[in-house]
Amino acid sequence: MKFVPKHTNYIQKVRESFERQEFMKLIGATLIDVQPGYCEIQIPYQESLTQQHGFFHAGVISTIADNTAGYAGFSLMEESSSVLTVEFKINLMAPANGELLIGKSNVIKHGRTLTICKSDIFIVNNGKEKLCAVSQLTLIELKNSSDKKQHQ
Repeated sequence: MKFVPKHTNYIQKVRESFERQEFMKLIGATLIDVQPGYCEIQIPYQESLTQQHGFFHAGVISTIADNTAGYAGFSLMEESSSVLTVEFKINLMAPANGELLIGKSNVIKHGRTLTICKSDIFIVNNGKEKLCAVSQLTLIELKNSSDKKQHQ
């Protein structure tokens, strides 16, 4: 589905918001792509991000599902708006055993207040990309408050 952003600075707005997320820096996440209604984030393997079997931890997978969806939705919101996740469900379908975790999210429905997104999470192992998790998320657009704008 093709979406049209509500302002021309949507990429800059997403990138600036991403740069303010200290947790993304901590886990080594990189914002790869932003388009109207789409976002991709990648995380290289780090032992500090694994669970007891050496796979990416489900918390890291969930974080990427959440952030890619948040920024996919945020790309379509008003310039003065901010975004919060209000609900999500994730299915972990295969171990995230590999050298790179990739999150790709698309907006399914963008409404006046709520936006629904789907995130697909892939693991790259020996050069092959495999779907390891899927998630559906609901976002809320917080509109036109100068206090909220500072915290986007």
